[in-house]
Amino acid sequence: METWAGFCPGLHLCLGIWVMIAAHTLQNANAEITCASCPSPLQLNQEELRLVMRTDQAVEPGTLKNIRVEFRELRFQNTGVAEDHETGVPVEDVLLFSQDNSLNGVNIKEDTLEFSEESKRGSRRDTEPEMSDDAALQRAKRSGPEFIEFSESGWTGRTGLEVAAPEDRGSLLDGQKQGRSEFRWNRDEGRESTRQAEPKLTSSTFSLTGDSAHNHAVVYWSGQNSSVILILTKLYDFHIGSVTESTLWRSTDYGSTYERMNDKVGSRTVLSYLYVCPTNKRKIMVLTDPEFESSVLISSDEGASYQKYRLTFYILSLLFHPTEEDWALAYSHDQKLYSSVDFGRKWQLIHEHVTPNRFYWSVSGLDKEPDLVHMEAHTPDGNVQYVTCRAQMCTETNRNYPFTGYIDISSLVVQDDYIFIQVPTSGRATYYVSYKRDPFIQIKLPKYSLPKDLHIVSTDEKQVFAAVQEWNQNDTYNLYLSDTRGIYFTLAMENVKTTRGIGGNQMLDLYEVAGIKGMLIANKRQDNQVKTYITYNKGRDWRLLQAPATDLDGNDIHCILPFCSLHLQLQMSENPYLSGTISTKSSAPGIIMATGNIGAELSYNNVGMFISSDAGNSWRQIFEEEHNVWFLDKGGALVAVKQPSVPTRHLWVSFDEGRQWTQHSFSSVPLFVDGVLVEAGAENQIMTFFGHFSHRSEWQLIKIDYKSIFTRKCTEEDYQTWHLHNQGEPCVMGQKQIYMKRRPGNYCMLGKDYSRILSAESCICRAHDFECDYGYERRGDGNCRPAFWFNPSTLSTSCSQGQNYLNSTGYRKVVLNNCTKGVKEMYTARKQQCPNRPPKGLLLTTKDGKLTANLGINVTFLVHLDEGDSLRTNIQLDFGDGTAVSYSNLSWTEEGIKHVYKSAGIFRVTALAENMLGYDTTTLFLHVTCPVEHIQLLAPFVVIRNKEVNITAVVLPTHSRTVTYFWWLGNNTEPVITLDGSISYTFPNEGMHTITVQVAAANAILQDTKTIAVKEFFKSLLLSFSPNLDEFNPDIPEWRQDVGRVIKKALLQVSDFPEEQLLVAVFPGVPTAAELFLLPHKNKSEDKKKSEEELDKMSDIIVSALNQNFVEFELKPGVRVIVYNTQLTLAPLVDSNPRHNSSAMLMLLSVVFLGLAVFLIYKFKRKIPWINIYAEVNQEKEQEMIGSVGQGDSTPKITLSEFSTTKELMEKEVDARVKRGVSNACESTREIPNCTSV
Repeated sequence: METWAGFCPGLHLCLGIWVMIAAHTLQNANAEITCASCPSPLQLNQEELRLVMRTDQAVEPGTLKNIRVEFRELRFQNTGVAEDHETGVPVEDVLLFSQDNSLNGVNIKEDTLEFSEESKRGSRRDTEPEMSDDAALQRAKRSGPEFIEFSESGWTGRTGLEVAAPEDRGSLLDGQKQGRSEFRWNRDEGRESTRQAEPKLTSSTFSLTGDSAHNHAVVYWSGQNSSVILILTKLYDFHIGSVTESTLWRSTDYGSTYERMNDKVGSRTVLSYLYVCPTNKRKIMVLTDPEFESSVLISSDEGASYQKYRLTFYILSLLFHPTEEDWALAYSHDQKLYSSVDFGRKWQLIHEHVTPNRFYWSVSGLDKEPDLVHMEAHTPDGNVQYVTCRAQMCTETNRNYPFTGYIDISSLVVQDDYIFIQVPTSGRATYYVSYKRDPFIQIKLPKYSLPKDLHIVSTDEKQVFAAVQEWNQNDTYNLYLSDTRGIYFTLAMENVKTTRGIGGNQMLDLYEVAGIKGMLIANKRQDNQVKTYITYNKGRDWRLLQAPATDLDGNDIHCILPFCSLHLQLQMSENPYLSGTISTKSSAPGIIMATGNIGAELSYNNVGMFISSDAGNSWRQIFEEEHNVWFLDKGGALVAVKQPSVPTRHLWVSFDEGRQWTQHSFSSVPLFVDGVLVEAGAENQIMTFFGHFSHRSEWQLIKIDYKSIFTRKCTEEDYQTWHLHNQGEPCVMGQKQIYMKRRPGNYCMLGKDYSRILSAESCICRAHDFECDYGYERRGDGNCRPAFWFNPSTLSTSCSQGQNYLNSTGYRKVVLNNCTKGVKEMYTARKQQCPNRPPKGLLLTTKDGKLTANLGINVTFLVHLDEGDSLRTNIQLDFGDGTAVSYSNLSWTEEGIKHVYKSAGIFRVTALAENMLGYDTTTLFLHVTCPVEHIQLLAPFVVIRNKEVNITAVVLPTHSRTVTYFWWLGNNTEPVITLDGSISYTFPNEGMHTITVQVAAANAILQDTKTIAVKEFFKSLLLSFSPNLDEFNPDIPEWRQDVGRVIKKALLQVSDFPEEQLLVAVFPGVPTAAELFLLPHKNKSEDKKKSEEELDKMSDIIVSALNQNFVEFELKPGVRVIVYNTQLTLAPLVDSNPRHNSSAMLMLLSVVFLGLAVFLIYKFKRKIPWINIYAEVNQEKEQEMIGSVGQGDSTPKITLSEFSTTKELMEKEVDARVKRGVSNACESTREIPNCTSV
């Protein structure tokens, strides 16, 4: 190629003189590069700007975008191909670079990834203290981890980004010279055998003047032959967490010039997000920042004009319909889902409390209604359900629930032919799948995989790829592949490496090569080493990568398998406009470019760029440092640019699949490249570079028309055939595939996708075309044998006599493998007739997997039979409460067997499966609980030391053997746990002791506490009151405590008895009664006789005052209450020691007195509840039985309507237990469930 001077020989003399003068001048000149629109001198600094780009570039359908596993609670979710704007993610939800240099500058919203710009550029790759001028632009050696991770000072990354210490940051290019590395060929800039003249590229640069302070930018090029480019720049304030300024730019000439659009959207309008309709790129939706206003601006002419519509909610994300251009779903900040059918002009609420990112449009061909919405919604009680409804008709009556039970949060995935959910269980995770909208079926993983986490990787090739983290794994996952229905999964690779990515995301090192079906590359951890493996048959067989034979200098590389091999980094770039560490393209089959190293294991040091032109069979090294590499001209050419950590003004182009590279200049000033937009238009040869000259400069947009590097258009003679093979084996995925692609080295322009399969001839089936079937494992000899836990003779219960079934040979054909004949018949499952067999493996469970149920609620039982003829096996189910059902065959029980229990208790539920050949039984014990509403602890107020006392807790409604009691007695730190509501205890020490009881029933726990005085002896008097007190008795504990304190105060006014020796306890109930306890002084307990005399004397004084009506108190103004003595002493000088000098007469009087006391206790039992406790323990012990009883009307019941207050119900309960020793039923007119004892 000739330069422009070659056309004018007459100018050679003038040109030569000019060159001499320029050379002399440059010897004394500083290498400062200046321009009118950029600051001088050029330098790197801590503070840089951000760039976000977006286009309609289609994601390669065969490329697994570096599976992202988000660590929330490691929920079941889809982590396959990253969403683009067609799935409703705003166009800026890609890599963002921030000016902020701390973690406060990191803002991850939805899937938006934002990074500290200080880490992006401005830190050295090497830590040498000085850099020469010539070395300023040389490559930076890689150090540190490959994956992007956060640190306190910023982040390091795969794209050549690494955080240095603060003292290491600063100017790297201050006063630099243009070194020879800018103008010469060497290994730093690629390899070529012969120096070629540099072709001139047509380029133009545009600066977004006035936006240098803006730290966010969104770039969108719609493509489809459109010349319109939209750019939204924003100033994001990290301190307040919102956008404060924005500018919208629009170009109509592929980026040569831009127009500021602020006047057309409103000069004071602050914009935050930009969306483009995926099915009509002319339609654009721009959202305003909600801190200023909540509005949407709509354009139907590619952003030339806008209409503003007010919103009543703040949109967090949008999801456009895959076919209808005006239909969209909007998710709000308050977890509400809205729908619009007029491209955002009007919105209608679909559902509240929807899980973020768990809503989906219908799938064409599977869902009957095109406006059907799948979503994961929360119920008022906190559970999660899978809900479907139509977008504009989503009332409660129109909603459907395809899965009847509850599901785990963030587990719904609707993708292609499949729907996945995870069901909450008490122990293991259980996953279900619906194939083509059939009923949900439980996913079958190997029995002892016991997954901690499961992620859907891919579903686009008529089977499911799943990454499963098993119980014994921490930083690796196992890769499983399913059958076509997504039910039965088999192991494809163990211990696939993961890498922690942005914001704690886990990245699975698995890559699917675009353009070649069944080809995967994965990094596997084995023996504390990570190695790269490749497969050509979807994981059936894996092998290591053969390293290149020579290095860039032509020196031999002695790398012998399996001790040494090539290892690749398989992370995709978080920024879709940087190529990442590995790249393939469906229009360029067989070409793989990746960053890697040669050695015994994967390393992130001393890495280089490698390329394969024959689908991974052989590799060549193309650079000694990391580059971003893209496909040009539909894959016919390659373009490479250094990683963005170093500024550059050159790019390199190869037309021979990376063997030779040609250098081209795209800018007169070195540019920090934030991203490259390649082939946005369908019929143009334009790419756009985005970046900055320095941290102070405006956004630089460089448009490059690379049409000039081609000499002509390609003709048929420029193409050749290429045979896909695997180490010489021509049959890949069961067929011989021959591709047509451009001959390497031909400088011609494709213009359209010429890469295609010329022929695909089916091969004869061989063993490597078949993988192990479910339940089988591949042994050392290569054969598939049953796993120890799998019984190959087990048949499905749906296999009925007279029908046929497929008997597995232990193998199944790899999905989408096209081989024929050969060993196909040998390995294919054989059709056999279903035998008649007895039932085995009967299993009875509840639908929610729990062994508890609330009273009055439907309980659904599920019956599962491992073996047996489901159509000829009778099923009987005894619910344990006197009710049983019977079904003629198992098919009637598929939806579950429902039953409502009318009483609380523990029920023995038994299932029986029986046919002519035998039977099988199973049993479970179900706890049916009635919610506890109230608890009251009944205990005496004063007890004798070393004397056993009975303490009772009464609960309402009453329960039988379904309540657990926790008792804290005295100073014990550990509770005593009982199933009975009564307990006996002996207090060994005097003093005030606290008793606490907790009652646990179902999900409720109630508590009550009492304080008991423990003494060696005491004296007590019963008190009554004038009737007017009953009119003001609300019968609550607080009132009784206050009245007791007032009574005590009144008694102290008529006696000089010490306050601490008086205890007044007011009894529950009406008429109001109380008991006065006279306690000995704590220091005089040893002198018992003297203390007793003092108590007798004080008792006489108080009785005399009571009899003369001297004891009274004012309850409220005008209401005075008189305290009386009831002439009964419950415990006259109770003593713990026997009196040896008592006479026979005293004994006789004591017996008479005791008889009188018993009679009065019975008559006044409402006033002395703790006496009932003593009486209760004399009753016979309740029968301990779990068996069923009838639920007929003869069961005794007591309704709460018979009582005026809750305490009356308690007292009647105690009374009934005293009389009959039988627990009562409880039935409430307030619809409290009946709790009949069992």
